[in-house]
Parts: sequence; C-alpha cells; structure tokens
Amino acid sequence: MTLFSRESARRLFQNVAQMVGTNGTNGTNGTAATTDTTVAPARKNTTLRTANPEQFDVIVVGAGPAGSAAALVAARAGLKVLLLERGEYPGSKNVSGAALYGSAILDELIPKWWEHAPVERYISRRMLSFMSPETSVSLDFRSTNYAQPPYNGFSVLRPKFDRWFAAQAEAAGAFLLNAAVVDDVLWKDDRVIGVRVRRDAGDVCGNVVIACDGANSFLAKKAGMQREFHSHEMSLGVKEVIGLDEQTVRERFHLQGDEGMAVEYLGAITEQVHGGAFLYTNRDSLSLGVIGQISSFVAQKQRPYELLELFKAHPAVAPLVRGGKLREYSAHIIPEAGWEMLPRLYTDGMLVAGDAAAFCFAVGLYLEGINYAIQSGLAAGEAAVAAHRDKDFSAYSLARYKDQLNKRHVLTDFKRYRHTPGFINDARLQNFYPEVVAHGAERLFRVDGTAKKKLLPIAWETMRHFQIKPGQLLKDLYHAGRSFGW
Repeated sequence: MTLFSRESARRLFQNVAQMVGTNGTNGTNGTAATTDTTVAPARKNTTLRTANPEQFDVIVVGAGPAGSAAALVAARAGLKVLLLERGEYPGSKNVSGAALYGSAILDELIPKWWEHAPVERYISRRMLSFMSPETSVSLDFRSTNYAQPPYNGFSVLRPKFDRWFAAQAEAAGAFLLNAAVVDDVLWKDDRVIGVRVRRDAGDVCGNVVIACDGANSFLAKKAGMQREFHSHEMSLGVKEVIGLDEQTVRERFHLQGDEGMAVEYLGAITEQVHGGAFLYTNRDSLSLGVIGQISSFVAQKQRPYELLELFKAHPAVAPLVRGGKLREYSAHIIPEAGWEMLPRLYTDGMLVAGDAAAFCFAVGLYLEGINYAIQSGLAAGEAAVAAHRDKDFSAYSLARYKDQLNKRHVLTDFKRYRHTPGFINDARLQNFYPEVVAHGAERLFRVDGTAKKKLLPIAWETMRHFQIKPGQLLKDLYHAGRSFGW
C-alpha cells in the first residue's frame, strides 16, 4: 500500500493550490485567484515519434474503477484494448479506504462479484453526525435489507480492490501496462488518434481513447475538453487507516459478523474550513479522514493534517479510535463541484470518464464516487464498442456516451443535485447550523430540576440564543429545499 508522510501531504496541498490558481495565497469569498477558464485549442496534427506505432481499438488511460470497467466491457466485446496505469500496479496511488455503494451495478458486470473481490465489510448502517466542539447529534440508519445480496455497499481498501478489478479486465483480454506515464494526446486531422507514453517508442495509437486519469485530468485538458478548475471546486482529503483487531471493531461499533458502517461528520470537526469528515469500518481497521475545500484551507491558513488530529481528538470520535495503530497515511484531491465542473465528455476519438469527468457525487447526504466511476466506465466502454461496430469514431458517433450516462442516471443525478454543492459548502450550513442543532439537542435532553419544555419553546430560545433572524432562516430553508427537497 502507498504510505504518504505528512510532509508529502503538505507538498500535495501546495501543488494543488498552485494548479487551481491560488499559488498559496488567500482567495476572496472562496473564489480562485485566477478567472481564466478558457479551454486550450486542439492541435490538428501531431508528428509521431514512432514510424509504425502499435495500434489498438481502445486505449484506456488509468486503471481505477472507471478505467477497468471501460476496459472490461471493450475487451469482452472482442476489441483490442490497452489499459495504461501510471502506478506500479492499479490502486498503488489511491487513498486506501473507501465505501463502494451500488453493489448491484457491479453485479450486472460480474455476477456475485463480492464472493471473489477483496471487500472488507458490507455496509448495513449509515450515520450522519452534526458536531459542535463538545457534542454531536446523529441520524442513525440501519437496515437488515442492506445485509442481503447483492448488498447496498461495501467498505473496500482501494489498492486491493483496484488491483482485483483491473485483473478482471486482463482476464477478459485487455493488456495492462503498469508504470506507464502518459504525457500527451496524439492528433491527426483534428481527431485524437492515440497517446504519447513516457518511454522509448512511446507513441501508441487507438481508434478511441478513454481518459480515466483522475481528478484534474491531464488528458482532458490536453484535448481541450476541460477548463482549469477554481480552488473552491477542488477538495483535498487526508486519510488514515488505523488498525484494530477484528473483534474490537465488531464490539466497538455493535456489528455482527461481516456487518459494517459508514459515518459522515459535519460541523466543528473542520473548524472554519468548508468540508467534512468520514469513518468507515473495515475488517480489522478503520478508514477515517477529513475533506476540505482547497480555497478554504488556504483562506483559513489551516493545515489538513492538523484538522485530522482535531477530528480524532473530538469526544465523539476519540473513543472509536482508541488503541488503534496507524497503518497508512495518505492524501488525495477530489472534484466536488458537481454539475458545474463537468467537462466536455466526448470529442472526435476520445471520451472522458470517472474522476477525470468530475463524477464525484459529494452532496452532503451522499458521499459517493466509485459507483459513478464504474457507471461512467461502463457507458464509455459501451460507446466505444458501438463506435467500432459502426466504424465511426467521430464526436457524432461517440455522443451516444452521453445517452448511456443518462440511461444509467449519472448525468440525471448530477443535474438534479446541481445546486447542492454550493449549499453544503456554505459557511452557515458548515459551521453555524451544526452547532445550533447540537445546542438545541443539549437543551432538550438536559435534566436539572427545571420544568420540561416542549419543542417549539426550545427551538425559539435556541434561535434567540444564536440570533437567527426569521427571514434568514426562511432563506436557508428555501436553499435546503432547492438542494434536497424538490
């Protein structure tokens, strides 16, 4: 597994700040220092470095969930597929712990996949906690229906899972090339015809290139399909995997057998940084971490790993990690602006999927990404197969990728929740209302010999305590309704 030091996380934070335009300086109201959102023009022709480059039907760049899904679909259809991975093996550069929801999606591709894949625990319990510095109020959901095949989701360790998933594409006939850094896209007559790999004779040609090279996709930008991101559209996650013995995990989280749970936290645990935290139970470890907007980290001059330490020290979290041993520390950038940051998804000879297409669904109630990556990979693979059937690799032909994304409800979900990322990253929801909820709950359950009060008087007194104006409350309720209600 990849192990990052805190110094590595600090350098990653600085590099990302420079990439999205902050250059380590404070933004204004969460806005990036740069306003340049122009897309680089495509080059009409590329001089090939190789006289007779190897030719593939499909080239997939990135062996994450999206890339492996696309490669698997194309290889099963009998196409000649090249799957390129820049790491030593698929998953070697991924943040380790994660929750994979939508198990039924992968079940369509690999029946009963959980019986063969390196999963940790099936998630039958989910919790959302609103935090003040001293207290927490949680919504706790548990269902035995989620404990039945095909299950609703699993906790996974990405290095193990990604390696297994890529192996399924290999078994179907895809050729996996590890430690392959892709430097550019190749053009001919204004169409993408391949990629340039950093090696001798590194030009490789393909009828369709599928970019699955992660957040801040280098290839999508090289192809003129993605603009430069603003710092408020990108988040940085820092995560630890903490080892605990299996019995302790079960007892501490009240789990039976292979049951697992996922917890998302909002409020004081990120102080003034816009973001949240999470905790997932694995078989004999916990994956936990903090996610925050790049612009907010910079504006607050806050170090990500310091927030992680504060999170672990919170009274609601400290008992859960007590006695654990650090196994892994890692950091990762995440595209979280949703609909507003989706790139152009197809062009002549090329498609964009997974995190490269900003398909990370971080909208408060839902913190999902792997399932959308897989769905987009499946859609991209199917579009590539159809293009080969028609022998047409133009943008017009590859536009059916968008149809597949709508059919699989990927674009549907992102459009429906297009207002939500801005709402959940608002300072009032992030830092104000969690404390209001926690304060009100504390008053509700306090026993001090005074007369019991009903809910409305407690709510009114809480509003007066925090000086909440009715007009502002109605405005916030409207934005909440637009984001989640209708």
